[in-house]
Amino acid sequence: MSGVTVTAIERVIDIFEAFQASQHPLSLTELAEVANIPKSSCHAIVTTLTARGYLYSLTRPRSLYPTKRMYDVAHDILEHDPFIERAASLLERLRDASRETVILGKRQGDSVIYLLVIEGQHPIRYSAKPGEFKPLYSSATGKALLGSLKEPELRNWLEKRQLSAVTSSTITDHESLVDDILQSRRVGYFLTRGENVSDVWAVSAFLTVNRETLAVAIAGPRHRMEGNVAECAQLLVATCSALSRQQIST
Repeated sequence: MSGVTVTAIERVIDIFEAFQASQHPLSLTELAEVANIPKSSCHAIVTTLTARGYLYSLTRPRSLYPTKRMYDVAHDILEHDPFIERAASLLERLRDASRETVILGKRQGDSVIYLLVIEGQHPIRYSAKPGEFKPLYSSATGKALLGSLKEPELRNWLEKRQLSAVTSSTITDHESLVDDILQSRRVGYFLTRGENVSDVWAVSAFLTVNRETLAVAIAGPRHRMEGNVAECAQLLVATCSALSRQQIST
């Protein structure tokens, strides 16, 4: 994803992700080391976060840990998301019916961002996290979003880009990708066969709600998905149709 990043904001995120990774209180020195931030900068950020109620300090041993405030802020924001919360119940039903991981994604520049991931019910399954970015041309949700474009738009986008191999199965030839997307659009769903993650197959479709184009995918290991593509596609298309009929207020 292209764009300008702000170091101070990145460091705040790094601090919370350091706590997520460690899952226990950290001293200032440990936090600076795990987050890879100079100790003086880390101290300034920690002081601000503590003053705002996002961190609290322990005395024995001297360390820091987040309060529940960030969780509450994130929870309140998510409750008023214009789409995700209302879509979740239908996508959970799709997961239950397919037993595979279900993903909701949206285009962000040259990538797709995962907005919601509902992991499958099998011990061996495709795993991902909301907020992850994937290439448009190799991921199932990305290919569906490219499939929502008119052919001239698709070709114009491809003209300016080199398609690097993410796996040995990634389609890197422009004409082959165009053919794959156009053929998929004719049958009503899109398919990746280990193109973004080796040995993971996924079926996807796009939908439009309130002039926003999104994509939904069902993803799982090849040994289960290969024989269930048609069934998963049928479930997926029905779910996308139901989602597109929802009246979402923004």
